Amino acid sequence: MSMDPIETNPESYKVVFENDQVRVLEYLDQPGHLTKPHQHPDSVMYTLSSFSRRLHANNTTRDVEIASGTTSWLSAQIHAGENIGSTDTHVIFVELKNASSLTTDIGPQI
Repeated sequence: MSMDPIETNPESYKVVFENDQVRVLEYLDQPGHLTKPHQHPDSVMYTLSSFSRRLHANNTTRDVEIASGTTSWLSAQIHAGENIGSTDTHVIFVELKNASSLTTDIGPQI
């Protein structure tokens, strides 16, 4: 069974960009929504809304409150999430696909 959030929770996750180095996901849910278990590789998370969530992993739970505009590093993980607040959760995840590599390129890649 796939643990890819696009497959486990297609109502909440969508791919907004992808190349050989990263996959960018948009996540959106409403209060009371609970995701199925899924996994993320090492990622950067940027919050577009303030929210309260309960994270479920390894038979434990942890409640988090995150303000809009917060940028965070997330180590690879498997979890399920539950919107326990009164606002929508709206997040962008930048999932890293490969180990870092050095380049001599100095310009942006579009």
